Amino acid sequence: MLDDAIAWISSQLWSTPMIVLILGLSLWITIRMAAPQIRRIPDMLRYLVGGGNSSQGLSSFESFAMALGGRVGVGNIAGVATAIHFGGPGAVFWMWVTSLVGASVAIAESSLAQLWKVEVNGEYRGGPAFYIEKGLRWKWLAVLYAAAAVLATVITGPTIQSFNIAASAESAFAIPTWVSGVAVAVLFCAIVFGGMHRLGRVVGLVVPFMAAGYIVLGIVVLTINADAVPGMFGLIVSSALGGDAIYGGMIGAVIMWGVRRAIYSSEVGTGSGAQASAAAEVSHPIKQGLAQGFSAYVDTLFVCTITAVMILSSGTYNVVDPDGNVIVSNAPGLESSAYTLSAIDVALPGFGAPFIAIAMFFFAFTTLLSFGFYAETNIAYLMRSGKHERLVVNIARVVLAGAIIVGAVRSSDFAWNLADVGVGLYAWINLIALALLCPVAIKLMKDYDRQRKLGIDPVFDPDDIGVADAELWHTINRRREERVRAGAMD
Repeated sequence: MLDDAIAWISSQLWSTPMIVLILGLSLWITIRMAAPQIRRIPDMLRYLVGGGNSSQGLSSFESFAMALGGRVGVGNIAGVATAIHFGGPGAVFWMWVTSLVGASVAIAESSLAQLWKVEVNGEYRGGPAFYIEKGLRWKWLAVLYAAAAVLATVITGPTIQSFNIAASAESAFAIPTWVSGVAVAVLFCAIVFGGMHRLGRVVGLVVPFMAAGYIVLGIVVLTINADAVPGMFGLIVSSALGGDAIYGGMIGAVIMWGVRRAIYSSEVGTGSGAQASAAAEVSHPIKQGLAQGFSAYVDTLFVCTITAVMILSSGTYNVVDPDGNVIVSNAPGLESSAYTLSAIDVALPGFGAPFIAIAMFFFAFTTLLSFGFYAETNIAYLMRSGKHERLVVNIARVVLAGAIIVGAVRSSDFAWNLADVGVGLYAWINLIALALLCPVAIKLMKDYDRQRKLGIDPVFDPDDIGVADAELWHTINRRREERVRAGAMD
């Protein structure tokens, strides 16, 4: 009974209305901000390598890597295969379209997180809970978001990530699942108990190599399957637009699965990446917003696409229509969860299982590290620098480590659905807040564009756009001026 109830709630939260809301909001922000995710791509790249950090905040790149570590997870492998299984090759096209449009939401939510960030115990913290309270004055909704985020990142979400690490390691290397669970939990604790700056350094080092390694392998597989590449891209486009007879009757499913995959994978609209954004030391909120917009590109246009083209160019997939009828049977009997592994094995025999196990470890482990940071951020909001805050954070870290061990040896549909409920709940809350706070995000972009047109490096002053409750920015600007003067004296 409980399982059925949780499954029903999950299906309702992640149904068509959420997808329509995200797409509608993405288009609205794109139009009102004049498509910053396209016209400001050079700025995105510059802010990834520019800027600095401080004792209060991370560098722009470390914050970007933390958000990307949370976005790039098991869904980039198994989720893309599922989208192809139920939506066909055309789902990949709509995944691309959604990523391009949806990056505007990542820019908006991350900029708002920067705008209304606070300093807690000497470190920057921010995200939806903070900007809901400061921007909308709806503390009850902010508390609900924070509570749902803690539940999802401490208890339900980690079990899924650790299960996939352990299952892959057992399949490829015959490592008992409990051994993997304990090892991952110990490694997790060694990093997160070192604080925000240690976590930032680790993800800043691991995430780029993790993503680059996966992309390089994909290019190798594509090179081996070079003869199939032109036809593959033609099939992606034709089936996406209803030009292929086989997929013409399921165009709705094609679009829906592509859109859903991009949203699930990039996490745009959930506010998770915004929490990492708030930790960055930048001179203007839009700078980190643009950096996080690029992380949505890396997740979907690069990593998810690599999974898709490996599968499609190797032909290791089947497709079923909305009624469950198999309409394409390239790999009879092959489950969708094995599409990527089989694609690698076709090109590089015997390499599939070991590589997927290693990729799964890095993808899922960096997600776990991000979970640790997100949980701490929302606990900081709920505890408000109370005397027991550090104790509660440490307890949450231990509980999360315990969830890693439990998830490694036992996972179920109930756990997946419960995790979806947690994420779906705080996604809805964040989307409602974003829709109402769009005018403020647009003001931030106009202020940034104004300064860029004047040929100056944008520096934010909340008084310039008439925003209240952003006092920290006066302190940030004063500290920056002091560092500049100190540097000039040296």
